[in-house]
Amino acid sequence: MKIVGFIRTTLLDWDGKVACTIYLANCNFRCPYCHNKEIIFDSDKIDELDEKKIFNYIQENSDFLDGVVISGGEPTINTDLSKLIKKLKEMGMKIKLDTNGYNPDVLDDLIGAGYIDKIAMDIKAPLTEEKYSAVTGVHINPEILKKSIKIIMNSNIDYEFRTTCSPIFIKPEDIDEIGKSINGAENYNLQQFRPKICLDSRLEHISPYKESVILQMAKIARKYAKNVKIRGI
Repeated sequence: MKIVGFIRTTLLDWDGKVACTIYLANCNFRCPYCHNKEIIFDSDKIDELDEKKIFNYIQENSDFLDGVVISGGEPTINTDLSKLIKKLKEMGMKIKLDTNGYNPDVLDDLIGAGYIDKIAMDIKAPLTEEKYSAVTGVHINPEILKKSIKIIMNSNIDYEFRTTCSPIFIKPEDIDEIGKSINGAENYNLQQFRPKICLDSRLEHISPYKESVILQMAKIARKYAKNVKIRGI
């Protein structure tokens, strides 16, 4: 496990919490609009951060930090993830995990162990093999994602699903299909596409959706999720 990024204080990564964010290297997806290109392809060229210094910072500032966000990359592909989270929990930290949902057994184990206080799962596209594989750049079995969604929605912990609204990959009608797969969800966030430092540089020349289109998508999403938020507009 390699820590390649650390944000000391953030009010954006966990609604209502003062948190810090740890970024772990590597990912099992290749989403063209991903902004963490170096974490996926060049993680061996990025200096590994000193875990001890990070833990010292968290301990020294535990009086105002509410929790720690663990992101990536994809955290669940790291075999030592549970050890990292256990250490943080022993320091009294709440944990939010960002995930693409393609390791449901890991999610189930972490939730079952009481290690996770909130999960944010990205849903990239409607849950079909063709559409999801196109967005993620790898072959996807949608049944694996459906298992993660079920685990999360039945977990009794705080959670959110989120979709990046890239004009190339997501249309308003796709939000309807995604909504059906998370029907009854507590929280669903739509994220505006940002054409900046994308894994596929061709997307950097694509204009984001107009606000009116994102608002239309949110209206569709509210048929299925109790709380729908829009980020980035």
